[in-house]
Amino acid sequence: MNGLIIGGVTPLSTLDFPDALAAVVYCQGCPWGCPYCHNEPLREITDHAERDSASVLAWLEGRKGLLDAVVFSGGEPTLQDGLVPMLTAVRAMGFKVGLHTTGMYPDALADILPLCDWVGLDIKAPRAAYDRITGVPGSGEAAFASLARLLASGVPFETRTTWHPGLLTEAELAILAGELAAADAGRWIIQGFRPDGCTDDALAAAGPTVFPPDLVSRLQAAAPRLTIATRV
Repeated sequence: MNGLIIGGVTPLSTLDFPDALAAVVYCQGCPWGCPYCHNEPLREITDHAERDSASVLAWLEGRKGLLDAVVFSGGEPTLQDGLVPMLTAVRAMGFKVGLHTTGMYPDALADILPLCDWVGLDIKAPRAAYDRITGVPGSGEAAFASLARLLASGVPFETRTTWHPGLLTEAELAILAGELAAADAGRWIIQGFRPDGCTDDALAAAGPTVFPPDLVSRLQAAAPRLTIATRV
């Protein structure tokens, strides 16, 4: 099995897979440059892996009956060739498989979806603002293409957007709500920015996102086909 380059493992989470006790495996590597990123150490694929695939699988053997799922996050998991064999091995152990992805590689995502039980798809911005957030031309087209692949697959998923008012205006959130509703995205979570781990001093200085109390109701009125919630 080609090894997955792993940046770390969270042994237990109740937040990363719906209604399940999960471990989270953080994969190294992400070519996007989102300024609010709080996993900066995972951006580069390095010669040093915090854990190797074999040791993680051996550890998971001892977690059978205690965990329901294993979630692969990052970084961007679909960047690595070692992801598919790792997902296959985890499924063979009887765990559900979750994936957190930016959707930057729609074709790779399509190949991986048959191995997934649930996906959290990060949608960074409305299409017109995407490149401004990621620093990568064409990133919005890739993300929305991945959304289309997810919808076609039938795999349960949610879309989520990290919101820092210094990066996206409320008007841009409303535009994104309309785009997601038009795509029949279903469930959309607006995540508050967390300064922990953010290396952009100006963004971090603003502190955690404070949601206007009527934000969800206003967005819901503009996009009634979506189920919208916030997450801090």
